Amino acid sequence: MSNAAIRPLPFIIILMVLDHVAFNGSRIAVMLYAIFLGESALTVGTLLALYALLPAIFSVAAGRWIDRIGIIRPMQIGSIGVGIGTILPFLWTGVGVLYAACVIVGLAFMLVNVAAYHAVGELSQPEDRAVNFSYVALGYSTSLFIAPILSGVGIDSVGYRNTFALLAAFTVLPIAVLSLKLLPVPAPTVKPEGSTAGNVLDLLREPQLRRLYVTMAVLTVAWDVYSFAIPVHGSLVGLSASEIGLVMASFAAATFVVRLAMPFFVQHIKPWTMLICALLTAGLSFFLLPFATTVGAMMALMFSLGLGLGSPQPMMLTLLHESAPAGRAAEALGLRTTLINGSQTVIPLIFGGVGAALGMMPVFWTMSAALVLGSYYAHRASRVVIKTDPGA
Repeated sequence: MSNAAIRPLPFIIILMVLDHVAFNGSRIAVMLYAIFLGESALTVGTLLALYALLPAIFSVAAGRWIDRIGIIRPMQIGSIGVGIGTILPFLWTGVGVLYAACVIVGLAFMLVNVAAYHAVGELSQPEDRAVNFSYVALGYSTSLFIAPILSGVGIDSVGYRNTFALLAAFTVLPIAVLSLKLLPVPAPTVKPEGSTAGNVLDLLREPQLRRLYVTMAVLTVAWDVYSFAIPVHGSLVGLSASEIGLVMASFAAATFVVRLAMPFFVQHIKPWTMLICALLTAGLSFFLLPFATTVGAMMALMFSLGLGLGSPQPMMLTLLHESAPAGRAAEALGLRTTLINGSQTVIPLIFGGVGAALGMMPVFWTMSAALVLGSYYAHRASRVVIKTDPGA
């Protein structure tokens, strides 16, 4: 890969990590603040769902926009939006402002997310793409590790309002770099002559893309249940905000470890084999979670869950970028984001209602069953892929 192609990647990852600390930290702080205010599990689920509501509607359009104009302006607007949404609970108190913060931060970070993933795919050579996506995943793992500890310790030390201000400060550097156009990114790829935008449903008619979207959906739901259920479960068993932060940081540490080993996995393990193992590992972790009532037990299970949910992403993003039609890579990422955020809109509401009515055990065991069924689907899908592409 040429130096021109390599140079922007570290900057993209750093800016994305900073925005993601603010985004993910605000999700945790919003949930804990709502619990502190005495709100129910259903209200917490509703707040979490609002992060995903508008991204579920607008991600495909955002992907098409990024395909046309490149990543700089979308990332700039997204960073500004994350900063504004995160600072709102510092300026005003009460549960009402949390609803607005969730909507703004969720929509804004969607722009950052789609643009950053698209940039890495476009700036990578085919032989380097999986490893470069693993670097992006490592960046996300880093922010996933920092954000819960920062939020938990911040809440216990300086209170909720000041914690939101601290999280908003992480967006200052991305806003400055992108506003001053300091990021060296080439112009967007020109579509082949005669190509058309096409219908987004055409992407789902591609067998390889359809298989990827289905398996991504199962993993996405599992990630959503983790994000929503662990703060609730931790609060119910009597953990403090700092302890909940440590538990969630254990999950992030596992995703970092498994993604650090991704270059080895790329060379020695087939993508669908890794996916099957990941689904089974995550399913077992969810099954055991209702029995975990101490910090140590929850940290151990969160580490196991992080290994399962963190391992497939770089390879799946590589396959998604390579399987997308020419000139529609960001749109394919946008559809992925739509499916993810559609799940994030619906799943917290469903499981929030279930958790409020029946407790967290049915939530964890339902997710465990879905992951096991997902591993069976992945096994069947892998047999089809191997028949058509023995190297898959």
